[in-house]
Amino acid sequence: MSHFLRQLKLSLRVSNFNASSRCFSSSPIYYVRGAEPVGDGNKETIRIPSLKVPMELLKDMGIIGASHGWIATMKSGVVCLQDDLDLPDTKPKRIPLPPLVTLPHCQTQIVTNVAMSSSSSPDDEDCIVAGKFLGPQLSLCRPAQRDCKWSNIRISDPSFFSSHVMYSKRDEMFSMPASRGHYIGSWDLGRHMKEPKIQMLRLHAEEDQIPKMKKRVWQRLESCCTKQHYLVESLHTDETFMLKWYTQSKPPTLNVWDHFLVLKIDKEGYAVYTKDIGDVCILLSRSEPICIPAKLNRRVQNCVYMLTDHEFAIVSISCNQKFGATPFACSLPYYISKNLI
Repeated sequence: MSHFLRQLKLSLRVSNFNASSRCFSSSPIYYVRGAEPVGDGNKETIRIPSLKVPMELLKDMGIIGASHGWIATMKSGVVCLQDDLDLPDTKPKRIPLPPLVTLPHCQTQIVTNVAMSSSSSPDDEDCIVAGKFLGPQLSLCRPAQRDCKWSNIRISDPSFFSSHVMYSKRDEMFSMPASRGHYIGSWDLGRHMKEPKIQMLRLHAEEDQIPKMKKRVWQRLESCCTKQHYLVESLHTDETFMLKWYTQSKPPTLNVWDHFLVLKIDKEGYAVYTKDIGDVCILLSRSEPICIPAKLNRRVQNCVYMLTDHEFAIVSISCNQKFGATPFACSLPYYISKNLI
């Protein structure tokens, strides 16, 4: 591993935000394109200009998710929340969570993603952490609660088995889109823990609401090898979007075609396709999706900033044109918001 890291170029992308406190005030967004060891023979820490990151985050059982600036790692069935994008003169926080309990006929080794209900510290009594695993299991816990334990939910609907979870501040629930994007399921630690709240999406019947694409484009969408759906909320505009991400890949790694369809969803479940999400942009990676004001954060509005294992690119929602594409081997394909005080 250390020999491999020495061959990688070091790069850190940082954007300073000047938005309101609801939109990551003074919170840069980081992603790591490469790393190198600190000093001679130090295999425990890698260095990024003015920052240090534990080497363990690059290992196979290292990072499993990121939400609200906190990194989630897992080792031997124990999830730990870490504040590890650390300035040299500060001490990172590490909050171990209870050991995971795997429900019958479920698994907890392959994690889809992690989401948190609060942008404050997990020490906050109102903070809830959600872990979504590939398959039927969704697990929730309150880290600040004395003798906290995971509340494990077995999802009965297979349409959610590969879905990504996000926390809806509007609904105060953890939500996931069904696999075909026709409805949304939401869970909490109250009355919707065993039975989710289901919201059917109602598309407007007008012909002009259907995306206008050539027949060959529709056929290509149907033949895509990967189709993923993501929910994301804009706290800046109080809007909810569903991203439908279609991908065709050329083995072993190259994405030869990416296409996004975006739905804007209101509180009643009415949904319309849109090619204009306004003065915001969406950051899409293995982290919980992030929607931020674009101009205030020196980014291009109405775009998706996609970060994968092998590529960074900006995709215009209006025309689905990909620009700024940069192929690289990304060790940590996660956007991580970090509040530097």
